[in-house]
Amino acid sequence: MAKEKNLEELFHETLKDIYYAEKKILKTLPKMMKGAQSDELKMAFEKHQQETEGQIDRLEQVFEMIGKPARGKTCDAIEGIVSEGEEIMQDFKGTPALDAGLISAAQAVEHYEITRYGTLKRWANELGMADAARLLDETLKEESKTDSDLTRLADMFANQRAKQRSAA
Repeated sequence: MAKEKNLEELFHETLKDIYYAEKKILKTLPKMMKGAQSDELKMAFEKHQQETEGQIDRLEQVFEMIGKPARGKTCDAIEGIVSEGEEIMQDFKGTPALDAGLISAAQAVEHYEITRYGTLKRWANELGMADAARLLDETLKEESKTDSDLTRLADMFANQRAKQRSAA
């Protein structure tokens, strides 16, 4: 008979999913920095790259708390979101809409992360893992702030520039 899975296993599987996602994002951010046209967006991506390194460290601490090795499992969701971002970089390279497209791709990543960290935090609390919940909440707050910062950049300049026509 198959072993009945419970919230602890679900927590661990979801932790592996977001760990993979964060590692994938860390590899992708330099490409987004390079593709960004505005200095403000380049700086936002650079800041988030540094935050992502800290987020990976916190995830590794959570793995340690549950006595499991820090190991990811392929996350099809983040693979799809990153692929869409790469497509935007290709399709809109050199156009006024590129930064708006990069912001939208980055926000898709942020929204995915926000859902994962919010869920993991709730489950950690449910499982009596207050220290893990605190670490996950720290990351959740960073991801939410990054999303707000990206919205601010879109509203400040990127969306207006995206409406312009390229000089052909």
